[in-house]
Amino acid sequence: MNAKLNKRVAFQQLGLIDYQAAWDYQEQLFADIIRVKIENRHLPEELQQETRNYLLFCQHPHVYTLGKSGQADHLLLTEEELARKQIQYYQINRGGDITYHGPGQLVGYPILDLDNFFTDIHRYLRFLEEAVIRTLAEYGVEAGRIPGLTGVWVDHEKQIHPRKICAMGVKSSRWVTMHGFALNVNADLHYFDYIVPCGIRDKAVTSLDKELGHPQDLMEVEATLKYHLQQLFEMEFYEASFKTVN
Repeated sequence: MNAKLNKRVAFQQLGLIDYQAAWDYQEQLFADIIRVKIENRHLPEELQQETRNYLLFCQHPHVYTLGKSGQADHLLLTEEELARKQIQYYQINRGGDITYHGPGQLVGYPILDLDNFFTDIHRYLRFLEEAVIRTLAEYGVEAGRIPGLTGVWVDHEKQIHPRKICAMGVKSSRWVTMHGFALNVNADLHYFDYIVPCGIRDKAVTSLDKELGHPQDLMEVEATLKYHLQQLFEMEFYEASFKTVN
């Protein structure tokens, strides 16, 4: 446990950013936090440094990402078809299977030292889900969890036509997190037709605009979700520049 707990979280809105650029940036922040934690182990308590926390919000150009436990055949396009449709594809180091990111989707990357909050990865995932569930409730969309599956689902109780509205996949090392969640707000859902989303063949995908019948204000959804994350994790946000925070 860190001698100096820090619940301050640098919030950074990255805008529409290439997936690789965002991934590289996450890796940079992730590695820096771990470096501080390792250095602290060899220092007396009074000389130990606080570890930083970050929350990145962004959108990506069309891209598919395959988690380390995923199956490559859940991508239903060839390399030539990907190129023709101008969709990028990455095999990455988060958990989970294949998913899609694109414009109109709110992607969140919490890069947190959970020693500053709580050291329980299952609780961490449930808190991310709960923040999304509470956000959707404010828009009149009832959503929740399906036992055995990650993410947030509409029609999660009766499961007549269950559909995922938010996908999740994280990486954790030394209680430091990266990757995160993707909430479909105004997403173009036909891009999910080219994959087996999250490796699940018998359930659909939806978006907030589809559930409500009209496009939504993405920045408003972002602010609402940010508020619920703050409440659940007892975070203290401060705005930070993408270019200046190291």
